[in-house]
Amino acid sequence: MTASPPSVERTGTAAASRAASLRSRLGVTVVLVSIFTALAAADATGFAGASPAQWLLPVALALAVGGADELIRLAGRGGLELRGGLVGCATAVIVLSAAGNGPALAGAAARAGTLGWTAFATVAACGGLLLAEVARYRPQGRGLERFVTGMGIACCLGLPFAFLVALRMVGVGLPIAASDAPVADGRTGLSGMLPLVSLIAVVKTGDIAAYAVGSLVGRHRMAPLVSPGKTWEGAAASLAASLGVAWCLFERIDWGTAARPWGGWLPFGLLVGLAGMAGDLAESLVKRELGAKDSGHSLGGLGGVLDLVDSLLLAAPLAWALWMA
Repeated sequence: MTASPPSVERTGTAAASRAASLRSRLGVTVVLVSIFTALAAADATGFAGASPAQWLLPVALALAVGGADELIRLAGRGGLELRGGLVGCATAVIVLSAAGNGPALAGAAARAGTLGWTAFATVAACGGLLLAEVARYRPQGRGLERFVTGMGIACCLGLPFAFLVALRMVGVGLPIAASDAPVADGRTGLSGMLPLVSLIAVVKTGDIAAYAVGSLVGRHRMAPLVSPGKTWEGAAASLAASLGVAWCLFERIDWGTAARPWGGWLPFGLLVGLAGMAGDLAESLVKRELGAKDSGHSLGGLGGVLDLVDSLLLAAPLAWALWMA
């Protein structure tokens, strides 16, 4: 029997590896979507007497702190040992601060104003990390470098997740049906989840489209030095998918509210979709600089927590601004 050429064997191995990775990604994705759907339904209906965001806030905390932990470990691989517990606490404090945007506050100005608590929490977290370095200062101990890196991690994870929490709270005061009167008790069903769901659906559908099309037909690399796997074909598919989902969400589904982000589905899908791609590229830059392919392995084929949430980090503040406008 004639042996297969090495090139054929390598091609077959690569194809099998891609298929296994795709199966793993699909399996993890189904599990995550199922969990999020159940928690979002519980949050929307106030299950067990819960207040708005009570079911989803622990998820935001876990993802933000988990992502921070992965960045801390990546920094350690680069030779910088951070105080992980303090950085994790700083990240959590920033995320939790956004929960103060409560259901009693109606109107965009009132809801936007409560993010002053997030600004206060960020400054407090900064001060705590700085004082920790002052207390443990040693000459040539890289204290300033640890402080700047730790604060960067806390802000880069904490602030976007604070905006995610704020997006859930935006839905608390949305008017229902044809009425101009907002509902203040937070139990607005589907309408109360629209701002948060619109962000996640637009960004993550774009992620899936970019991976599928880029893997199958991608030929032209978009940023070969930062992320060799990303292609212009995948980027076009991502943007098209984001626009399509935005159109479906705002034009085809009855959410029980006439409220929409600034400009409607087109600016939202376009701008938030582009911000999602930018966040993905930003995380690729971090991993490239620190010599890592994935941020971790806790989510199987999806990689780590940071690989899951990277595309939301720049999109969340922009989505919040469009809903506030």
